[in-house]
Amino acid sequence: MEQNNAAIELINSVTGADEEGRSRQRILTFAAKRYASAIDRNPDDYDALYNWALVLQESADNVSPDSSSPSKDALLEEACRKYDEATHLCPTLHDAYYNWAIAISDRAKMRGRTKEAEELWKQATKNYEKAVQLNWNSPQALNNWGLALQELSAIVAAREKQTIVKTAISKFRAAIQLQFDFHRAIYNLGTVLYGLAEDMSRTGGSFNAKEVPPNELYSQSAIYIAAAHALKPNYSATKNYEKAVQLNWNSPQALNNWGLALQELSAIVAAREKQTIVKTAISKFRAAIQLQFDFHRAIYNLGTVLYGLAEDMSRTGGSFNAKEVPPNELYSQSAIYIAAAHALKPNYSVYTSALKLVRSMLPLPYLKVGYLTAPPVGNPIAPHSDWRRSEFVLNHEGLQQINKVEQRQITRNLSSKSGDTMNFSRPAIKVDVADIVSVAACADLTLPPGAGLCIDTIHGPILLVADSWEYLDGWLDAIRLVYTIFARSKTDVLAGIITG
Repeated sequence: MEQNNAAIELINSVTGADEEGRSRQRILTFAAKRYASAIDRNPDDYDALYNWALVLQESADNVSPDSSSPSKDALLEEACRKYDEATHLCPTLHDAYYNWAIAISDRAKMRGRTKEAEELWKQATKNYEKAVQLNWNSPQALNNWGLALQELSAIVAAREKQTIVKTAISKFRAAIQLQFDFHRAIYNLGTVLYGLAEDMSRTGGSFNAKEVPPNELYSQSAIYIAAAHALKPNYSATKNYEKAVQLNWNSPQALNNWGLALQELSAIVAAREKQTIVKTAISKFRAAIQLQFDFHRAIYNLGTVLYGLAEDMSRTGGSFNAKEVPPNELYSQSAIYIAAAHALKPNYSVYTSALKLVRSMLPLPYLKVGYLTAPPVGNPIAPHSDWRRSEFVLNHEGLQQINKVEQRQITRNLSSKSGDTMNFSRPAIKVDVADIVSVAACADLTLPPGAGLCIDTIHGPILLVADSWEYLDGWLDAIRLVYTIFARSKTDVLAGIITG
């Protein structure tokens, strides 16, 4: 009886922060007195005990932080006692275990990362476990169980952490399996995977064949966060990667993960949004490669996203404006990136399989064939009227301009799918890969209209102009990749791809 009176006194002394809160508290106080009377009449009334615990828990939420009301913790502690009594009387009362775990979790949050908090989080996980055992098809209980484990993992000793994190991952996955669109569990799974990847990257060390390496964990994290964002766009989940890049602007891995998140997001959004998201993903992969030219994962990912864009554009049909890259060119660009990824990492089976699919889309025996506007040979400052748009070819040896006679020859050669290397008698511009110092976009006012390209060589700069900035991206990346493959002593692998 004394304990019941103490609980009533706690509730009576709660004042809300505003009129709405005070009105709500009056209702809670009235309900508490009813449940106290029910317990006086029948001490074994577990429903009354459970509902009284709920009233105490709700009153804790109604405590004004700057009032003279009792502490939130005191109300939650009393609620936990009522849940304990109710579950002793009815051990199958799963809702009581679930709400009891929430009350314990709220008490743990007030204690930061202390030993007392650790014990409370352990109690919370046990109660969530009991709630799930009694009601196995509750995705919310599984999600909360995962969150409690995630909080616990931040406090325990390092040797225990990874086991607890992996258990949390299993709970989030189980929640999603019960409710495929449970965006909170999907997002939480993404964050816990990201944290695990960060921990594994920070501690270093080797991984056995059964363990998922950090790079793959980052990728998985991106997938879940992108999916959560697609289901609830206002939650801005993919902003996590934007923030990561802002905090560490020279991180190719963060840019690559951001691109992956956008790529996954593009697969589940409305069709009208898809192409914009895909193009943003492309820009992130390109930015990652510009920071690390031999970042084979980003190179491969860029190839796959371009292939997907080409497939979508081919499927939907329609016309393209002059600035847009048509599907055939996108397929060809996709093949370039996948071939480059394979050349850099020939032992990666996924790259080998992808190359088999796209190799026929390359303009063999070249890596890239296209048009650039060039000045007369040896006269880079010639009047604009003297510059000519002509065909260029790129292979493992370098970049070469084709004159009009040779253009007819190369057209016949490509249409016949010949694998023979052609000999050109009158090349105008030729850049050997070994002579390249750097490749960059060039916004020089002395150039003709278009997207400027500067290839700096040991013999001096070579200036060219692409048809558009979109086409320039393809040329820049292709030339850089050929040079990177040369610098990594993998030219023979690339040669085998395009001439073999």
